[in-house]
Amino acid sequence: MIEHSHLKIIQALHANGTLTEAANALCLSQPALSHQIGYLEKKLGVTLWEKDGRTLRLTQAGKVLLEVAQQVLPVLMQAEKTLVALGEGRQGVLRIGVECYPCFEWLTGVIGQFMQQMPDIDVDIVQKFQFTGLEGLLNHHIDVLITPDWIRKDGIDYEVLTQYRLVLLTAPDHPLIGIAELTPELLSRETLLTFPVSLERLDILTYFLTPAHLEPNRLKPIESLDIMLQMTALNRGVCVLPEWLADLKGKHLPLNKIRIGANGLEQKLYLALRETDKTVPFIRKFIAVGRESAIGQLKTM
Repeated sequence: MIEHSHLKIIQALHANGTLTEAANALCLSQPALSHQIGYLEKKLGVTLWEKDGRTLRLTQAGKVLLEVAQQVLPVLMQAEKTLVALGEGRQGVLRIGVECYPCFEWLTGVIGQFMQQMPDIDVDIVQKFQFTGLEGLLNHHIDVLITPDWIRKDGIDYEVLTQYRLVLLTAPDHPLIGIAELTPELLSRETLLTFPVSLERLDILTYFLTPAHLEPNRLKPIESLDIMLQMTALNRGVCVLPEWLADLKGKHLPLNKIRIGANGLEQKLYLALRETDKTVPFIRKFIAVGRESAIGQLKTM
């Protein structure tokens, strides 16, 4: 029978590369670790690793066990944290997955209010996933997911947190200054600064340029929001952001906002959660706080 310790061993071998370093990470002696690996291999009837020079290389069987470890260990760790929280008299742990850059910025304005109102709830923020955010939700690696994408999935429910308007930002001396609204043809001539995400997750492409069978003159991915805004202010390109985020982060920079399309480009921010968790009190509270915060942002725009 595969045990928790076996999964930790295979994960340590993969992460550290050598038997000595894996033993150190597990606080074991090298002979003790070798003995445990040998015992597991004998019991399973397969070889889990082999030497490749001075390092270790997982066999196909070892990779299968590693995949199991990557799925199971986070769930066990979370269960342990939850049990400890309950034992200490706290109500639970809320693990929040964040799937986009504006999502994280939105969360920073909400999380403090939530923790003040729910001091007995511990909070974990997860930005990087082994697979996708929805898979993390279905596999119980996270409890809720902040996302701009509504994707139908059995067992998953969506709550609208807020609706926001996307705007184009330019430098104050940009040629587009003075136009009443942005058209796809005008944007197709520009260098568009974006976050480094897949093209299908860029709303300005999916809902504005692609329907017009157009694309930007150039796409330039930028990891940092602050650098993106500085480059926009220096006329190195244009960028598209939620208006509330543009107002929040760009208020000290010389930037100009332009409406996208005749009626503006409206989008929604969702909280995805498992249907079985829809009535969990602290999740309902998080949704309520998030919506209250969004209303406050809209009033200051």
